[in-house]
Parts: sequence; structure tokens; C-alpha cells
Amino acid sequence: MIEMKNLQKETVVIISLIILALASRLLPHPPNFAPITGIALFAASKFSNKLFAVLLPLICLFITDLVLGLSWINLFVYGAFGMISLIGLGSSKVKLHTILFSSVVFFIWTNLGVWLLHYPLTIEGLLSCFTLAIPFFTNTLAGDLLYTAVLFFTFSTIKSTFFKLV
Repeated sequence: MIEMKNLQKETVVIISLIILALASRLLPHPPNFAPITGIALFAASKFSNKLFAVLLPLICLFITDLVLGLSWINLFVYGAFGMISLIGLGSSKVKLHTILFSSVVFFIWTNLGVWLLHYPLTIEGLLSCFTLAIPFFTNTLAGDLLYTAVLFFTFSTIKSTFFKLV
């Protein structure tokens, strides 16, 4: 009985943290400094229903994109976060290298999309696209590290502080 009660509380805490992180995407922030990688890795780690864990960050992304705007590049962004969710599912534990790899996957996949949609389809166009994207990668990396750490740390702190009391 206590086990089920704690599981329900954990689920409420997990979803609440994801909603708070998601809301931050709608606040002013530097380009690509966003919570979705953190949400994807966190959901993959915390939900036993793996389909839900993969779909949740995509649903979060879509909901905020309805406010922020949709474009063709979103297809590549959604694909990147689908891959990041799979990276999270394939990791026994989310560590620094998991986050870094996720950031690199996002950078490569989405910039291939930008190149295909907006640049000349030449080596020069590809190099130009990726070179101009480097400042965005810094923001991506910073956001991925921050949001992933905050989600996991906050959950761990809440769980160890409040769930032991029950």
C-alpha cells in the first residue's frame, strides 16, 4: 500500500517537474537554451511505459510550438528529440556523456535539416551552415546540461526528503 502511494506521488512529482520545465520554454531565453533534452532524458529514465517516455517530450514540444510557431525545420527538431529519447532509453543511467551525446545528436540532425531547407546543397553550403550554428550549439549544450541536472537533482531531493516520511 505504501509502495503504491509512493509510486503515485513520484508520478505526480515527475509530471509536475516536466510541466515546470516545459513552461520555461515559453519564457524569454537565449536561442536553443531549452528544456526538451532534459525532459526527454528524464522521462526516459523515470517512466516504465517506454512509448509514453518517447512521446511525452514530443507532445511537450508540439504544445509549446503551437504558441511559438511551426515550420518545416520542426520535422528535424522532432526527429532529434525522438533520437534523444531513444538515447535515454538505451542508457542505464543518465550521465554527463549521455547529455553531451544528446546535444551533439541534436546539433548534427537539426543543422542537416537547416542545410537541406535553407542553404545551397553543396559542401560550401554545409560548412557554412554548421559554422554559423556553432554559437547555437553553446546554448544547446548549456541548456541541456542545466535542465537535465535540475530535473534529476530536484526529483532526487524531493524523493529523498519527502518520500521517506511516509
